[in-house]
Amino acid sequence: MRLTEHLVKSIHDSAIFNSEVQVAPACILWPDKDKQWEAVIPRLQNELSELMVLGDYAPENRTGPAVWLRCVIAGKTPDFSLPNDTTPILYLPGVSRQDLRAIEACPDMLKPLAELQYRGVIWSQSNSKDWTIMAYLKSEQGGVGLDVAQDNDAKGSMQLALYRLLDEEIELLKGKRLDKDYFNTLLTGGDPVRDLLQWLDLGDAFQTSRGANEWKAFVEVCKSQMAFNPQSEGVLAGASKLANREGPWHAVWERYSEAPKRYPNIPGRIRQCKPPDLGIFDTAEDKLGGWPQWNDEQEKDLHGQLMALANLPAHDARKKVVELDKQHRIRRNLVWAELGHSPLALAIKQLSLVCEVTKTGLAAGSVQDLQAGYANQGWRADNAVLEALACIEKPADLEAVTAVTRAIYLPWLEDSARYLQKLVDGATYPGGIISTAKPFNARKGECVLFVDGLRFDAARRLQEVLETRGFKLSEAFNWTALPSVTATGKAAVSPVRTKISGADDCDDFEPCVAETGQSLKGGYHLDKLLKDGGWKILQRNDNGDGQGNAWCEFGDIDSEGHARGWKLAKHIDPLLAEIADRVDALLNVGWTSVRIVTDHGWLLMPGKLPKVEIAGDLTDNKWGRCASIKPGASSGERLYPWFWNPNQQFALADGVSCYRRSEEYTHGGLSLQECLTLELVVTKSLAESSKAFTEITDIVWKGLRCTVAVDGQFAGLLMDVREHAGEPSSSIVVSVKPLKENGAASVVIENEELQGNPAHIVLLNAAGELVAEVNTVIGGG
Repeated sequence: MRLTEHLVKSIHDSAIFNSEVQVAPACILWPDKDKQWEAVIPRLQNELSELMVLGDYAPENRTGPAVWLRCVIAGKTPDFSLPNDTTPILYLPGVSRQDLRAIEACPDMLKPLAELQYRGVIWSQSNSKDWTIMAYLKSEQGGVGLDVAQDNDAKGSMQLALYRLLDEEIELLKGKRLDKDYFNTLLTGGDPVRDLLQWLDLGDAFQTSRGANEWKAFVEVCKSQMAFNPQSEGVLAGASKLANREGPWHAVWERYSEAPKRYPNIPGRIRQCKPPDLGIFDTAEDKLGGWPQWNDEQEKDLHGQLMALANLPAHDARKKVVELDKQHRIRRNLVWAELGHSPLALAIKQLSLVCEVTKTGLAAGSVQDLQAGYANQGWRADNAVLEALACIEKPADLEAVTAVTRAIYLPWLEDSARYLQKLVDGATYPGGIISTAKPFNARKGECVLFVDGLRFDAARRLQEVLETRGFKLSEAFNWTALPSVTATGKAAVSPVRTKISGADDCDDFEPCVAETGQSLKGGYHLDKLLKDGGWKILQRNDNGDGQGNAWCEFGDIDSEGHARGWKLAKHIDPLLAEIADRVDALLNVGWTSVRIVTDHGWLLMPGKLPKVEIAGDLTDNKWGRCASIKPGASSGERLYPWFWNPNQQFALADGVSCYRRSEEYTHGGLSLQECLTLELVVTKSLAESSKAFTEITDIVWKGLRCTVAVDGQFAGLLMDVREHAGEPSSSIVVSVKPLKENGAASVVIENEELQGNPAHIVLLNAAGELVAEVNTVIGGG
């Protein structure tokens, strides 16, 4: 029962009478000499339609002088009438029971009501004293029987917080000590830490948005619980205490760290304060981790150290990067990383992974050895470079990441490319030529999805995305057709490649229809070959009907790479998500499988790839990393046979160099990154089997942060907290989080006012399907 309900019942109960010997009371008088209850009367009038107030004439507010109240009771007022079957309640502010009893001395304004003490009843204590707020809350006889402090501070705070106290459940109040801190906390909304953070964030605007009573209560709570006076000390003093994270302020910092983006002005406040000096036994992370200025200095220092690696030998640079990663890794766990203030601390984690992979070269053994080494580990270096670039925004940070990437990654890239080119020179390229190409064996009901520029590491990311959505995948390694450009490679992975050839006089690497010699440039004749071969052509927004076989093209990786350069790293995941969505849509309409093929990979190097010259009079056509040599021309370049016509030869730039101009993103040459690709075959969902083996085994609440541990098949799953398990729109977290490799995940609840409410922790696959759920109470309990 809420306190309001208890109060209403207590007032009504005072009018209970024995109809055998008594008549119904004409009214219930509620005297209140000190006007303690006056602030909540409007609120109680919403609960009690028969409650009227002695005061100036305002019938719309059920308020009027004594004569008017007598007329209302008598039913003689045209402007107001009481509800039927109710006993009028007359609230008398500034009037005591004794004022009514002394009829001769009674003020004239009260005399019309004096006789009602005999025809009505008075709501009072059992000892006939008027009900004060304190008496009502403490008394076991007719009151609530709560443990209430009786000092003056508690009394003042209690009266200010009364309107909120009325909403509290009595059972929750039992057993609590209701002192000034309790009442002040209640008045400020029940969450003093949240209020303190909002004040630090908003400054004077916070006080302006609060009423005088709420601000006073907030100040008192801070003085009591934080030993801090916002009124006299000010917001910058509070920001300094927050950054120091000492004593009671540690809990405030923990709360801030849970959702720092809610308080965008706090870092700026802290920057206006002076950080403390380090003591002899202090560590910088513990003493200064709450200060953005220190984090800025660390980023600046890291920038300088990374720039200094530009001229070091690769092996020395790698050692230094690993050391710097260990030095700065703690900053990745600080709030400044989440706010985007530690891009280099995040990037160096990925650069350290590049060091780990590239310390083992791919410049020894056979082509098969290179393939195995790259497919097992080497691609991770390419992926980590993209991850490092995705961390940064500012030109200065790009400069630092570029310096390190060129120091530790470019030599490895160059060495592996030159070694592969040496192996292939004078031998058979593993991608072969059209006459040795394997037949394209399509499954019944299979749709072939062509993705331009799906490099090996991007394919691995796509594979992970699809697996998290519950799809089953098989994979195969492919070597692209040479040169590694779309004109040559796209037709080479098509189901009609046996109907295609290359002309002897072709200088743009575009093959043609074998039977007619018509160029495939523009796509019309390739589409016609596919249609004539019984393949359906699906446009970008057409998923077909799942019958027969189909060919479709989707994805913008290559075009985005040429347009954006290194910034492709920041867009690769959304591009892959779009491809995964298309695969999902294709399977949903009934295709039994989707085979994902690609034409080539690519090289990406911030600061641009090296340039090598080739005489213009020796070439018919020159691309980024390949060139068509004029018939009869003699050059020192290595020559390679064209996939579509081995009589037609072309030159490829040595190592990872470019012919036409120095570029950040390019392809067309011979390297593992450009030529070794991953073909994926995707089949029906395994979502149901993943549900059967997934279980939430542990739940820990710390404030509004919920951490879970999961057993079973949890790879790729996401954690959410919802008010209704099956309704995504009822999510109440700041953001849904993926489960980590150890099966743990942590989310923060968006709305502090939900603490104590029931909710559902749910695990989802990438398709948004429910895999597991468990009930919980927000905040624990």
